[in-house]
Amino acid sequence: MSRGDLVAIESRAGVSKQDIREQIWDYMEARNLADFPRPVHHRIPNFKGASCAAEHFPRLPAFKVARTIKVNPDAPQKNARFFVLDSKKTLLVPTPRLRTGLFNRITPPPGATKDILRKCATSQGVRNYSVPVGLDARVLVDLVVVGSVAVSEKGWRIGKGEGYADLEYAMMVSMGAVSQGTPVVTIVHDCQVIDIPEALLEDHDLTVDYILTPTRVIATGCERPKPTGIVWSKISREMMEKIPILRSLHYREKQAGKRVTLQGDQHPGEGRSQHTAARSAVRRAWGPPEPESCSLQVQDVPSSTVYVGNLPQATRVSELKSALRERGAAPLRLTWRGPQHGACLHYQDPASARRALSCLQGLHLGANTLSVVLARQQRVSDPVSSLAGKPHPDHDPTI
Repeated sequence: MSRGDLVAIESRAGVSKQDIREQIWDYMEARNLADFPRPVHHRIPNFKGASCAAEHFPRLPAFKVARTIKVNPDAPQKNARFFVLDSKKTLLVPTPRLRTGLFNRITPPPGATKDILRKCATSQGVRNYSVPVGLDARVLVDLVVVGSVAVSEKGWRIGKGEGYADLEYAMMVSMGAVSQGTPVVTIVHDCQVIDIPEALLEDHDLTVDYILTPTRVIATGCERPKPTGIVWSKISREMMEKIPILRSLHYREKQAGKRVTLQGDQHPGEGRSQHTAARSAVRRAWGPPEPESCSLQVQDVPSSTVYVGNLPQATRVSELKSALRERGAAPLRLTWRGPQHGACLHYQDPASARRALSCLQGLHLGANTLSVVLARQQRVSDPVSSLAGKPHPDHDPTI
């Protein structure tokens, strides 16, 4: 394979993003341009000369004025992470596949030498010297570094196909951590800089402002708008289950009145029969409303039961179910007490119930702040059935 093969696929009619990825990966392997880990297929390629390319990074004016820099955790950006730490700037690294949050802040030990900083910049160092950054930390990111499989001099980018870099950026927008003016940098091998057909670009695709290679610094001057937030219609329920912080952002945006319909979800106004069927499906999935546990005395209530009270009068089970899922707290079974403004949530074990209790604190439906407590924490003289019979005052139970 030659450089001409890459040019050919760039101009081929009907070329897809995956075609371009495969050609780049094949080319780098065939020319032995790749470094560990190999093969580079299905990865952000680590390439020979990555450290050299990263040496351009601290010379960028955007780097010099930045205080907080987010750098992806892939191998070819290891030296970029080192330069951030060595310059005593704040380094944020996304958590792998966003499983445990969005960012970790890398915090080297006091008096760290350059050798220790280099260790902090490795994948192992990122795990050992990191502190999670929560949604409420009010982070402002001044500069973003992303990995790429292919990128054009116009600033158009193709990742490895899983969409995490695009989603990370969209989540940062949703958090208020970045804006349209926040520069985005990528570090790649020269062979990864190709022409990308504009027809392949979508609104959620992240573009870049600077491309660093072993031989060049390319200021793209890209004018294509960056993503303006999370495109919820591209987000599946499966992805929501895998990424807890995504559920939190979804809940916040829904509370703010934004459109947050997920991929495959029913849209409003699709017909009464579909709505009725959906409500029936919800009831089947969580079991029929039944009196067990909620009608027992407190000493008989399983410790894996959570009581939700102060529901608005017109609340439907589907609305409560949706709110619970958005908070990552869907129970195994729900005992519905809608007419009494309450419900009992039955979880697998006490630990699951306590996690749900923590997730659901401060939950609102309509104008009501819901009361969320472990059923067994009520006074022994106060049967849970009477709890379910009236809205329960808010309180913060000790867990």
